[in-house]
Amino acid sequence: MAPATPPPSPSPPATEPPQHTGTALELLVHGVGGATPQEMLDDPRTVRVTGDTTAAVYRRTEDAHGEKHPERYRDEPVAEAYCWSGLTSGNGSRALWLLLLPFMVVNLAHWMRPTATGRTRAVRLYGVLVRLVALSLTVLLTAAACEVALDLLAWQCAGADACVERRSWLGFLSERQGGWWSQPGRRLALAAVVPAALVGLLWYLSNRTWSAYESQRPLDEQDVDADDSFGAADHGPDADDDPRPPVPVRPALGRPGFWYGRRLVARLRAAHTAAGFLTVAAAVAGAAARYDRGTEGPVPRFIGAAVEGGIVLCALVVVWVVCRRGRSERTRDTRLDGALISYLPGSALVLLGLAVLYASWSRPDWQSSGALPVETAFRFLTLGQGILVIALAVVARGLYRRIPEPRTVLYGLGGPAVAMLACALGGVMTGGVAQRVADWLDGPGTPGMGRSSDIAGPPVLLSWQASVIPVLLLLLLVPVLVLVVRTARTARRLGPIVEAEYAPEPPDEGRTRRIARIRATAALTDSAPWIVGVVSTATLLLGAGAVAGSWYSDQVPGRAADGSGPLLESFADAAQSTGSWLIGFGFILFVAGGRRAYKDASARRTIGILWDVGTFWPRAAHPFAPPCYAERAVPDLASRMSAWTSTTPRGRLVISGHSQGSVLAASAVWQLPDATRPRVALLTYGSPLERLYGRWFPAYFGPGPLLGLHRSVHCWRNLWRATDPIGGPVRIGADPDPGVDRGPLKDPLAYGRTTKLPLPEPILGHSDYQADPAFADARTDLLAELGPQVPRQAEARTQKGTSVRSSG
Repeated sequence: MAPATPPPSPSPPATEPPQHTGTALELLVHGVGGATPQEMLDDPRTVRVTGDTTAAVYRRTEDAHGEKHPERYRDEPVAEAYCWSGLTSGNGSRALWLLLLPFMVVNLAHWMRPTATGRTRAVRLYGVLVRLVALSLTVLLTAAACEVALDLLAWQCAGADACVERRSWLGFLSERQGGWWSQPGRRLALAAVVPAALVGLLWYLSNRTWSAYESQRPLDEQDVDADDSFGAADHGPDADDDPRPPVPVRPALGRPGFWYGRRLVARLRAAHTAAGFLTVAAAVAGAAARYDRGTEGPVPRFIGAAVEGGIVLCALVVVWVVCRRGRSERTRDTRLDGALISYLPGSALVLLGLAVLYASWSRPDWQSSGALPVETAFRFLTLGQGILVIALAVVARGLYRRIPEPRTVLYGLGGPAVAMLACALGGVMTGGVAQRVADWLDGPGTPGMGRSSDIAGPPVLLSWQASVIPVLLLLLLVPVLVLVVRTARTARRLGPIVEAEYAPEPPDEGRTRRIARIRATAALTDSAPWIVGVVSTATLLLGAGAVAGSWYSDQVPGRAADGSGPLLESFADAAQSTGSWLIGFGFILFVAGGRRAYKDASARRTIGILWDVGTFWPRAAHPFAPPCYAERAVPDLASRMSAWTSTTPRGRLVISGHSQGSVLAASAVWQLPDATRPRVALLTYGSPLERLYGRWFPAYFGPGPLLGLHRSVHCWRNLWRATDPIGGPVRIGADPDPGVDRGPLKDPLAYGRTTKLPLPEPILGHSDYQADPAFADARTDLLAELGPQVPRQAEARTQKGTSVRSSG
């Protein structure tokens, strides 16, 4: 009798994978410009798994219920595409958001503070200063609207017969007709509707966009580990000797309330709305009170004093509200300061109504002449902005000196520089509108020049600010020429390096020159910080000169230069007229270009990264800034990942982000509980995580937070190209080298024509990372590190990998 055959030993492929390996999911997140789910999944048949028409997760139709059939996905992951382009792009009307650009830029300054440890008061002071700069921009915008409606139209043009003759629609306001509206106070009261309506529109848009974009609630608090450390990301590469601590420190972006700033936005919205109404009230009541103090009219003087006193008192409350409280991120703060939100804007609106009634009181002898005395207000507002920016620079520099991270832009002064640019943008846009309206009303004359002018024109300071624009452009020619020369030299230096990389293929001078030029041009992104520094410094100095010139001469530059010599007189006249037209022309191009960017995908890709960086951050400084799409996108991604890991116990997950999608992916991973993050692998490509965010926003994406992200996820790969002007290495600093960065990838893949690639290969730059075989290899490696592979899994995924598109 033959011996019994021993039972076969368990085969690892048959028993181990069901125990240790579950269905794998690849969650794709596109980048700037957006992509359709059909493009991302490379399949015309897709189905929405969860979400709405604004942002949603899609799968191929055949994969709709993939997790219910794990046996079908042992050789490849289930692919899902998160499409968030509806949060940032759409119809052309969203180009109106570009009018809020100064508000968006000053909001960026809030997030650019240097990394800080143990400097709570300095951090709070930094936030207070940025919020005060933001408040000054709201006052500046409203004051500019008052300048146009109250001063230029209701006061100057309606009070000048020659101007009214050319603008017949203003006839009912003319003093010559003697109607009810002909008195200056009543004209001002009627014109106050325009700036008040603008403030109301900003309030409405802020409230509406919060509901549409930023009301997504983050993960429930019970899903976040109670023992997490919610301090600032103050750990660095040398924080400890353990290369992978068991409990990673959760950085600021991982706090439960980071992506839910409802309470602060509501407080700031109430304060800024009140500030806008108070600015209008001050302009209306101030003109009437000045007249009453100078004459013995029918209106008691104490009424004007009472109204102005109420405006001052309410303004002090607004400043207190702005300074009193910043963001609360340790918990999801769902409370609202109901009394403050209701009563502060309402009180300001009541004061505006009282100011309108007070100005409408009959004053038969009151006549308007010249311009409203608002010059001093604009000067103090501009001077105050400069002082706040300088104070912000002092605080930022002090924070940087405590932790001097070498990659931080401008030695920690990035925030103050950007705040200065926000003030400059606000001044240019508001002053430009006033200048153009004055030129339109005055016909052939030049306001302020006293030659054939029917109206006095806008405040002298606005003319001085317009006049420094040509000077600023001339100064910028120097750094521009430096960049051009340096880029050309870099391209020549890269030529032999490019040919050596593609050796032994025969050199092609034209091909080499093109590759080297694209690489050199892509490197210009790293020169942006010092360009911003030069522009901000020049703007601060020229702005100070404009304030001093207007204060000293009290005349427009063209008049102030009279008698100084033919050369200087000609230069002053040319600067004044050129600056005025540049502002108007630039404003038109700005709006037209913004509208084209939202309708034309190629144009949007050009400027999309800057706009998407600005609207990525929550509205922490200015409530009227464009809405933050990340307060919807980050909770979406975090919730999707948590749902997958909770319903698929042995499931593996790779979140794959391109460009701005990699920033969203990293932010969502930080929001996950500690028990979930080790089950997640991160794949980024064309990522600005360090090159842009790490340098400009070091407190949130600096070396410490990025190292913590690497330690908290199971594994991470980052692909980058030297031809990419946006993406770059993430530079994880650790010993030993964690091997996160894979690059620079070869671009183009082939130097010349080959048998395998008979046609010239394109230089991809920032796009189509999935076309590189390194993309499929990196994804395969990540899935392998997440769990044991089953037979033929790597080969199948490699074949499948090139068909899944995740860039946009």
